[in-house]
Amino acid sequence: MNVFIWGAQMLSEERRNEIVNYLEKHNTATVQELVDALDSSAATIRRDLSALHDENRIVKVFGGATSLSFKGISAAEPSVAEKATLNTEEKTQIAEYAASLIQDDDFVYIDSGTTTLYMIDFITSTKSSFVTNGIVHAQKLIERGLNTIIVGGIVKPVTEAVIGAKCAEELSKYHFTKAFMGTNGISLKAGFSTPDSEEALVKTIAVKHSHDTYVLADHSKFDAISPVCFADIHDCIIITDRKPNKKYADKTTIKNVAAK
Repeated sequence: MNVFIWGAQMLSEERRNEIVNYLEKHNTATVQELVDALDSSAATIRRDLSALHDENRIVKVFGGATSLSFKGISAAEPSVAEKATLNTEEKTQIAEYAASLIQDDDFVYIDSGTTTLYMIDFITSTKSSFVTNGIVHAQKLIERGLNTIIVGGIVKPVTEAVIGAKCAEELSKYHFTKAFMGTNGISLKAGFSTPDSEEALVKTIAVKHSHDTYVLADHSKFDAISPVCFADIHDCIIITDRKPNKKYADKTTIKNVAAK
């Protein structure tokens, strides 16, 4: 017997409950799979996913969603353009707070990533110096008139980041007062993780050579695991938009910047 409620007159709440049930059964689903299963339009499904994500009933990801309980290891690496469309309000809140931590005369590392890119708009200190492995980040820092160094190495097209052994070697010569990092996953078991081993190497060096390291991560990154760990959970301060499970607060410092 088909468990779904079909037809154009399906109430939004009923349809959203069916989406949650589908994800609990299958763990993940694309927008198109949900369109086919519920006989709804793609625009309707996307609105439902956004609403359910905001209600913390599912996790919205690029092209679809996962159940809250899904703990799979993902080697997927969305492009900068894809990541830029996700959780933009949350990323902006995180970025603004992160930028407020920069003081005059700080020597700062800014990791590649969409949230770290957002924070450049909010930097007010003109006496600090900045090192980055993000191509777009360097351009934006220069446009802001800030002292900027971009490290050399291999360019990874999907993330527009400079990575690899040469980049890591160059970074190892610096000692930062603060580092602001991106991550693909945060887990008590796996720490902070990313899909690419060469990118992880660069991140590891940046964390080790910084006095204070901040990981900028919206709530969707918690309990997610990518293949390569670049730092243990206690190595970094997390800036996020929602209060995570208490188990994380027991292991590291967390700043929740959710709007009041």
